[in-house]
Amino acid sequence: MALREIIILPDKQLRLVSKPIEKVTTEIRKLADDMFETMYDAPGIGLAAIQIAQPLRLITMDLAKRDENGETKPEPRVFINPEVIASSEELSVYEEGCLSIPEYYEEVERPAKVRVRFTDLDGKVHEEDAEGLYATCIQHEIDHLNGVLFVDYLSKLKRDRVLKKFEKAAKRAE
Repeated sequence: MALREIIILPDKQLRLVSKPIEKVTTEIRKLADDMFETMYDAPGIGLAAIQIAQPLRLITMDLAKRDENGETKPEPRVFINPEVIASSEELSVYEEGCLSIPEYYEEVERPAKVRVRFTDLDGKVHEEDAEGLYATCIQHEIDHLNGVLFVDYLSKLKRDRVLKKFEKAAKRAE
């Protein structure tokens, strides 16, 4: 496993539409391992391959909760070629953040429940119903695969403000 660099807004790669994965290979498994290491190190709960400059339809996620002893047992999940195939009309609001937009959080409204189809690392296709944080996170990460960021759901004023902030930071870093 290897830590990868997470690309940060305003990097234009974040706007790319990721390509489907044709076959689960050793390289895809290694990429998923690297993504987990990178995600846990950040720390985060979800990571799309495009966030480490790999325009492939691959997501890693771990929504593990702490037990009564304060321990967290990892629950790593891999989603290859994920897609939302149904969503509820009911909406929910969660405060979202993003490893590619560090230290910026904002409430985002999304469908409260979704049905997701994806392939796992064994090449098996699954369909699952998601709600709560799982629904929010999977939608957020699938958006990444389509070149969409959570700030795109904000008002134009808020979106412009955050984009300007990150553009200035990028210029200072040059």
